Formats: sequence, structure tokens, C-alpha cells
Amino acid sequence: MPIYGSPAAASIWLALSVLSAIIVAFDVWLGGHRQPMVIMSVVWPLTMLYWGPVGLIFYFWFGRSTPGAEKAEPPMWQATFLGATHCGAGCALGDFIGEWLAFGFAVTIAGSALAGKLALAFALAYLLGIAFQYFSIAPMRSLGLRDGIVAAVKADTLSLLAYEIGMFGCMIAFSEWAASLEPTSAAYWVRMQVAMVAGFVTTYPVNYWLIKRGVKEKM
Repeated sequence: MPIYGSPAAASIWLALSVLSAIIVAFDVWLGGHRQPMVIMSVVWPLTMLYWGPVGLIFYFWFGRSTPGAEKAEPPMWQATFLGATHCGAGCALGDFIGEWLAFGFAVTIAGSALAGKLALAFALAYLLGIAFQYFSIAPMRSLGLRDGIVAAVKADTLSLLAYEIGMFGCMIAFSEWAASLEPTSAAYWVRMQVAMVAGFVTTYPVNYWLIKRGVKEKM
């Protein structure tokens, strides 16, 4: 039985995901391992929320930062992974907020609750994604507000669209099963974690292309 089919298993997995986020947040902010790029100190704990304990492998393998220590240039696959986490964190946060807003205000489009959730999640993910990109690109390129926002839009738009294709596709595939669930259910959020990881997979090759073209900075 899939983990999201068992309420007990879903609750345990979600608890482990939250614990993983707390471990990384503690390690980053209180353990002396803050990221050189400040926004990544926020990205990594958010990544744990949808990757769950599996995300700890990547964080301690190549994501952890040790100030003062020389760090070699990461291979392209790792740089791309970090870029995808950056995109995924903004999308995941936007979706989390959007899901609760859609639930609380019963948002629908043409009578469809799913369409309402997708539209709200996309809008919030795009705004947060641009904000996340701005706080990475603007400091690295010494850009002002206007130029920084323009650069952030260029870097985030394709990446976000690719992420949402994977995530929304998975959500639509799950929609019939999830119709009886609400955001107050642990199984609902495990389903959302699966969709977010699917989005990560579809945005990965786009991030590779954006980084190779110099449109997006290495994280």
C-alpha cells in the first residue's frame, strides 16, 4: 500500500519531513553552516518539507556549507540540483499557502475547486519564485531593484513553468483519489509531496539549460 494510503504511515512520514526541515534549519542557522547565498539558507529547510528525510542525503552530501572552508566548484549535475531546489522551494511555499487559502475561502474557477487551487498556487509560486531569484541574482550581479527584478523574471519563468507542469500534472492525476481529502489530512500532504518531487524532476533539465546559458546563477 502506498504511504499516502495509510493515515498512520502518512502521519509518520510527514512528521519525519518536518523533523528533517528542523534539523537542517538548526544546522544552518545555529550550527554555523549558513549558506554563502543567504536565500539558500531558507531554501534547504523548505526542500526538506517536500523531499522528506531523503533530502538530508543531498544536503549533507553537497548542500551543507562550512564558512571559512574552501569549496571546490561543484559538478554540473550538483549545480543543477541546487538550482532546482531554489525553484522548488518558491513553488512549494506558494503551493502550501495557496492550498490553505483555496481551502479556507473555497476558491473555485468555473465551479472547479481543482482549477481554483492550481491558479492560486501558480500565482503565488510565481511571485515567490521571482522574489527568491531576486535575492540570489541581484546581490551576485550588483543589480538595482528594477534590473534585479527583470533578471529574476528571466531566470525564473521557464524554470517555474517546467516545475508546475510536473507538479500540476501529478496533482491532476491524483485529483480523483484526493477528492475526498482536505489539507487537514496527512495523506493529502504526502500526495502533495509526491507532486512537488515530480515538479523537481521536470524542472531539472530546464535549470541545466538556464545555468549553462548563464541566464540563471549557480546557487
